[in-house]
Amino acid sequence: QVQLVESGGGLVQAGGSLRLSCAASGRTFSSYAMGWFRQAPGKNREFVAAISWSGGSTYYADSVKGRFTISRENAKNTVYLRMNSVKPEDTAVYYCAADPYDRRLVAPDYWGQGTQVTVSS
Repeated sequence: QVQLVESGGGLVQAGGSLRLSCAASGRTFSSYAMGWFRQAPGKNREFVAAISWSGGSTYYADSVKGRFTISRENAKNTVYLRMNSVKPEDTAVYYCAADPYDRRLVAPDYWGQGTQVTVSS
């Protein structure tokens, strides 16, 4: 079992930056692919970024490529999402996700409770 707890959300102005963190419990964290999804009001949850267990492979949605960076520190059981040049359309609840096998996180086994990110124009 893996439990995920997100933090770092909040209100930020357009063009600003924010860093989300996801702390994971469980001794097998370092073997899991990790990632982030988001859900805006009235929209479906969508993939944002994923990172392989070693950190050697990363994947991004086209909408955030070049602006967001995913990283992980296995020694701290933590994965991060650095959000730069944020836009109002980045406003959403951001969810951390984990899966023991699928590094692209097509259907993750584990989810966090979410953290709200609001970008003001």
